[in-house]
Amino acid sequence: MAEDSEESTRSPEFVQSLERGLAVIRAFDQDHRSLTLSDVAREAGLSRASARRFLHTLVELGYVATDGREFTLRPAILDLGYAYLSSLTLPEIALPHLQELSQRVGESSSVAVLDGADIVYVARVATHRIMNAAIQVGTRFPAYATSMGRAVLAHAEPAAVDAYLASTDLVPLTPRTVVEPARLRAVLAEVREQGWALVDQELEEGLRSVSAPLRDASGRVVAAVNVSAPVRRGEIAEILEHLLPPLLEAAAAIESDVARMRGTI
Repeated sequence: MAEDSEESTRSPEFVQSLERGLAVIRAFDQDHRSLTLSDVAREAGLSRASARRFLHTLVELGYVATDGREFTLRPAILDLGYAYLSSLTLPEIALPHLQELSQRVGESSSVAVLDGADIVYVARVATHRIMNAAIQVGTRFPAYATSMGRAVLAHAEPAAVDAYLASTDLVPLTPRTVVEPARLRAVLAEVREQGWALVDQELEEGLRSVSAPLRDASGRVVAAVNVSAPVRRGEIAEILEHLLPPLLEAAAAIESDVARMRGTI
């Protein structure tokens, strides 16, 4: 009944088959690189017959490979994401600044945008791997538990923050993760006032991250830039002393280039 109700509220132009095809693609992720037909049907919420048709269509289009039993995504699937990324000016503008920032502080740096409940990485320079999960362009993390997510959310309209908190399941990713809505609101208010965000082992134990918001040519916060560092680098005060000034300088340089190019992000 809920499904029927949802479908009745959709636009007459809504193409359900496209929705289901995208669900098949989204069934694959870092933990599900190879899937059987039954796996895909289950993950995508489809019947085996429907999943089979979509998978074999994707195989013929070159987006999926199969050995006859299991299915995997092919590199051509990146074309779908690249169509979006290539339309942005931000990653291209930010990358030289990220490279300079990473070289200067000796740590990985990234730029991410807010997409629904998550942040999505759109540019990254990695010096070494410090997280259990490999991070690359397109990687997503819950915004509430990341410094970049907070840097963006802190400058969102109050109604947008209300909607985010009402629709997002605040799950503790580590014992340190802030999951109480009232406390998270207070954290966002502090971030907005000080102009940067720090997350101390809330996304993953042993990892700290500090971020600054990025504004487009109109002054609207549309993304964030960060530097991540392992806990062994030192106490929080030391990390802020060594990482925050270069980070804020990089953010200002990126914003300056965006404004000069009158880019849209």
